[in-house]
Amino acid sequence: MIYRKEHPKPQFMRKNWQNLNGEWQFEYDFGVSGMSRGLYKNEADYSMKIHVPFCPESKLSGIENVDFLNAVWYRRELFITKGQLEGRVILHFGAVDYEATLFINEQQVGTHKGGYISFSFDITDYLTEGLNTLCLYAKDDNRDPLIPCGKQSRRYESHGCDYTRTTGIWQTVWVEFVPQSYILKAKYTPDLEACALDIEAQVKGEGTLKAEAFYDGKPMGSAEIKADGLARLHLPLSELHLWELGNGRLYDLILTFGEDRVESYFGMRSVRMDGYKFLLNGKSVFQRLILDQGFYPDGIYTAPSDEALKKDIELSMDMGFNGARLHEKIFEERFLYHCDKKGYMVWGEYPNWGLDHSLPASLCAFLPEWLEELERDYNHPAIIGWCPFNETWDIEGHPQYDDVLKNAYLVTKAIDPTRPCIDTSGNFHVLTDIYDVHDYEQDPEIFRGYYDSLPIDGTFEDTVCTMPRRVARYKNRQKYTPGLPVFMSEYGGIAWSTDEAGWGYGNAPKTEEEFLLRLEKLTDALLENPCMMGLCYTQLTNVEQEQNGLYTYDRKPKFDPSVISMIFKKKAAIED
Repeated sequence: MIYRKEHPKPQFMRKNWQNLNGEWQFEYDFGVSGMSRGLYKNEADYSMKIHVPFCPESKLSGIENVDFLNAVWYRRELFITKGQLEGRVILHFGAVDYEATLFINEQQVGTHKGGYISFSFDITDYLTEGLNTLCLYAKDDNRDPLIPCGKQSRRYESHGCDYTRTTGIWQTVWVEFVPQSYILKAKYTPDLEACALDIEAQVKGEGTLKAEAFYDGKPMGSAEIKADGLARLHLPLSELHLWELGNGRLYDLILTFGEDRVESYFGMRSVRMDGYKFLLNGKSVFQRLILDQGFYPDGIYTAPSDEALKKDIELSMDMGFNGARLHEKIFEERFLYHCDKKGYMVWGEYPNWGLDHSLPASLCAFLPEWLEELERDYNHPAIIGWCPFNETWDIEGHPQYDDVLKNAYLVTKAIDPTRPCIDTSGNFHVLTDIYDVHDYEQDPEIFRGYYDSLPIDGTFEDTVCTMPRRVARYKNRQKYTPGLPVFMSEYGGIAWSTDEAGWGYGNAPKTEEEFLLRLEKLTDALLENPCMMGLCYTQLTNVEQEQNGLYTYDRKPKFDPSVISMIFKKKAAIED
């Protein structure tokens, strides 16, 4: 059986490609000795089979081993024709956690570090006509302080807000057949005032790069330029259709370069901050976001189907949310594609937990993959902001190294000046476009009181989360700069579970009515504050032992979605 058959990169598709998901040979390497034992060789014995793209910890992989897997090996055959070798053959991995080394026919091709982002290798020169052997070696150590692992547990068991680990391949693997001269990548920047799209493309070889835009099948404009390495195009559009909340209104885009043809799309929208306001296409929009951690009971990090990705967005919208924080994980491009189509705004974030941000060296461990994320996802109109870090608490008594956060912000803005950037969500801010806070106070009146002074004198009582143990230790660390936009990027998390081992924030309500009343009053405190630019409720679904989702882990609603929607869809004081 082959899972996840759809094209994994909807914004950069060629027709000549092959999905390599399905059954692969698989082997553990607990002693990280596989290289010495020659597991990359064709005659090496592999004792198991695995269903790619699911990690070996998951049910859908067919293995379901949730212990620490320090290293694993994958192997399969790939048939290549003589005609395919006349061009270039590119092998793509959606994501492999953490350090991946590729072998083709026993020859080492290359290595990639970073467990969450896509990467590829040109494997043409390692192939022969007929059957070829692909072998991937993946090393992963969640307990290494210079390896970011997000919400993967660094203890044997899942606990608190850390969950089942993911090792090795966890997104689609595919091979692409391209001409000798082809388009490497393209960057799209909408220009609403000029009603045009600016394109910056990198190509291999010489030729003419042509871009053609369409809307609902109708030609919208075209442009072309001679290209050799780098090409810049200004593509005027005959009609302007705005990407808005609930209305993706995407343009189709065809890029050609010699014999190479890429199918793509883009959205026309702008985002910027104006005082306390977040502006989408020049209009103040209140961000009604849900915290989405992207975990699945049977696939862990990997959705069982493309429909499941789309369904999570629909579940959120059914309850009145217009977007999400994609929390402690880089989500796959198929998910972002559905966000783009539905007009669903999201924050591009990074799985920084597990990385020791008190060490200057953590910047070297973080930055390469963060740059890859900024490049891969720049073109998605649904992404309306970047956030490289989340809750940078002290690590074994050592505070964060501020220059790590500062430089992450500066690099982000240098690569993408079109979007706002939050340096570290919740705490402790160093340099940021938006001052966001996390506050799990469960008493609505106390919660409201922390922020009532904001519209009066431009200040508020920043407690750095209202859990007493944290207030006492960190009350002097977080300094709000008056005038910065304020975003409640985590709150609520109200416990509601029939599982005694599960947990949520605060004392669990005793009745559904009590839950809904608390939710409404907490939310009203934010909607009614004229200086609050948005909210993010914790969270979309339960995840294992964390039982504070509005849906269960298997995506069943705990409450009538229409009732929840009425709470969140109330007009906010700050929005137009």
